[in-house]
Amino acid sequence: MITVQVAERLVPFAEKRKRVKIAVGGRGGSKSIAFADMFLKYAYDGETLCCAREFQNSIEDSVHSLLSSRIEALKVQDDFNIMAKEIHSRSGGKLFYKGLSRNILSIKSMFGVNKIWVEEAQGLSNESITTLIPTIRENNSELWFSLNRGSSKDPFSKRMLEPYEKAVRKHGFYEDEDILIVEINWQDNPFFPVTMDKDRRRDKELMSEAEYNHIWEGYYSDTVDNAIIIPEWFDACIDAHKVLGFEPEGQEIISYDPADTGDAKAIAHIQGSIVKEVKQNTIDSIDTGTDWALSYTVNHRPDVFSYDADGIGGGLKRQIEDALQGKKIQVEQFKGSQQVDRPDETYQDSERSSETQPKTNKQMFTNKRAQYYWLLRERMFKTWQAVKKGKYINPDELISISSDIEELNELRAEVCRIPRKYIASGRIQLMPKHEMKTKLKIESPNMADALMMAMRTIDLDDYEEEEDYEYQSASGWMG
Repeated sequence: MITVQVAERLVPFAEKRKRVKIAVGGRGGSKSIAFADMFLKYAYDGETLCCAREFQNSIEDSVHSLLSSRIEALKVQDDFNIMAKEIHSRSGGKLFYKGLSRNILSIKSMFGVNKIWVEEAQGLSNESITTLIPTIRENNSELWFSLNRGSSKDPFSKRMLEPYEKAVRKHGFYEDEDILIVEINWQDNPFFPVTMDKDRRRDKELMSEAEYNHIWEGYYSDTVDNAIIIPEWFDACIDAHKVLGFEPEGQEIISYDPADTGDAKAIAHIQGSIVKEVKQNTIDSIDTGTDWALSYTVNHRPDVFSYDADGIGGGLKRQIEDALQGKKIQVEQFKGSQQVDRPDETYQDSERSSETQPKTNKQMFTNKRAQYYWLLRERMFKTWQAVKKGKYINPDELISISSDIEELNELRAEVCRIPRKYIASGRIQLMPKHEMKTKLKIESPNMADALMMAMRTIDLDDYEEEEDYEYQSASGWMG
């Protein structure tokens, strides 16, 4: 007989029957060991079990060695036959392994599997998830997933975690008739080794806050090499107005990114320094997507409606003007590919030394997109200084992001995965969206772009030189 001991948070995995069971969290939470022990118990009881992962080039990539070591730790060597590529129990149970990435179609032929455990599930492709779930279809069969969060834009995160993320973060679990999700980290593990705790303490001292939180506290990892905004800055901006005690003041702005065909459309809604809403819609039609954005705009009656007029957005002028006619909403066109605003004005950068030779905006930035993403970066950095370092900064220079935004995790992922592209001139240029897609496999950051566009409207609010208001001749006040 096998007696299994697991952390209290994982007991429901053994006691409750659910179609999908997910254990998610950082290093040291005992997820893998607990799953291994419970699967050995089920094999001991005669069940046929599959242990899978997205990439498995050889048996060394599987959990075979973990299961073998747990058989020894549980002192049940006499009850199992450890083979080269499978483990059989004396009662007829079996554990075998599958790599899904290169053999996804092969799992369609798996019959008689009672449970499947997918380790490192954050790496699953959308194809693997879509194929796997209906394949395991025996009566009372279950799908178990263990993982440390990857990016909030990963297929598994978007499909299996995002709908329940707020409940999981608030309560530590989510449960309904079909699914059980449990958050478990090192502090929830009563068997957490002293040596591992030493590693954790050292990492806390040496790592950035975002990196430590990802590895040990189960946070998403939403950054890339050369990202211009780091997750710590974004996190400091969440409800910063409540922390620092300032209210929304100034113009109310709604900005809209119509995106390319196949990409989600997005809007951002800002008042003063406070981001009230950022949301997206997967409508493919540019006309229908624009109607969605305009409907939101008419309902909320902002002072300004700004939209991306580069590319596909260039043909929206008539549709937008017709919808906002008589609404007293100022319409602005944003063209990120154009030359910077106020090209000859000295750029004010809080991170540059006073001894550094000052540069103009046209010497600093390649185009408006880079200029206003950098302003968003500047606001987030200042907010981090105010919230985390206690530095007083005028709230007009900060940015606060409402925690009520439903897609906050996806917004974080988009904002923190905008990479700089280094060029010979030294000016600041961002990696174009088509390169982000092809080189980094990053989806178009349309919510982040909508947020960035609102920075231009805020920045130009008090700047009244006629040459910088070229958009007013194209649109002006609708009334």
